[in-house]
Amino acid sequence: MFKHLLVPTDGSPLSEEAIRMAVGLAREFDAKMTGLHVIPEFHLLTYDTEMLADTKAEYSEHARHHAKQYLAWIERAATDAAVLCDTTSVVSDHPYDAIINTAQERHCDLIVMASHGRRGVQGLLLGSETQKVLTHSTIPVLVHRGP
Repeated sequence: MFKHLLVPTDGSPLSEEAIRMAVGLAREFDAKMTGLHVIPEFHLLTYDTEMLADTKAEYSEHARHHAKQYLAWIERAATDAAVLCDTTSVVSDHPYDAIINTAQERHCDLIVMASHGRRGVQGLLLGSETQKVLTHSTIPVLVHRGP
């Protein structure tokens, strides 16, 4: 059915659950996977305390290190299940757009991602990248929802 899954991760435990689900699907469908981590651009005015304490170079190094760790988790899970997997990271202030663009560029036919279920004021202020992907993507999206 599906031949190429895009699996974005933010490194959270909920993303890891979605990765496990995606690996199982890829194995069932004999599909390949692409893991993706979107790195936010560096800003002087931000809600991310790491950006406030770092210089641009320090932040970039720190962000690349985290991306490498998150993507290695996807690679290990896929390798353990004998699923072909590639990984990539991109820098963008709009993760939903980067997710959709990567899926299109890599010719993915399913996006598998987690939803943190932010609602109310938190959802309004922080937004939901999953909701934005669902709203803007022409590629099917499978959402893993946490407790």
